[in-house]
Amino acid sequence: MRLLVQRVSNASVSISGHTTARIGKGLLALVGIEPADTAEDIAYLAAKLVRLRIFDDPEGVMNLDVRQTGGEVMVVSQFTLMASTRKGNRPSYIRAAGEEFARPMYERFVEAVAQEAGRSPATGCFGADMQLSLVNDGPVTIWMDSKRKE
Repeated sequence: MRLLVQRVSNASVSISGHTTARIGKGLLALVGIEPADTAEDIAYLAAKLVRLRIFDDPEGVMNLDVRQTGGEVMVVSQFTLMASTRKGNRPSYIRAAGEEFARPMYERFVEAVAQEAGRSPATGCFGADMQLSLVNDGPVTIWMDSKRKE
């Protein structure tokens, strides 16, 4: 399971020109799921996401997590995070899980984030053609992979 996490001033999801979710200051997490992912991957990344100390404390040091700042979280599924660009110029998405596996895993991840954060995150719509708007604050962007715990 992979996450691309961005610290944002605000973010929104639109589908067919209609805004379906919006957050203010907080975290936008794009989630990629592969067939080998398990409940342990979900638990690890949900906890890491909510506990990431990437918000400034009063001294201007990134030392606070999203809960400590009262920030919001948005979680959006994105199978393209599992892309392989090893051969040629057209990415392969063979590592991305199919919908029958990925959708329930995504839903479980959203639930795990809600438990960790103490409130439900805003979400995209699994499988939809979504347009994301965001203001990356910093910019701060962090890549996490549950199989490569770096």
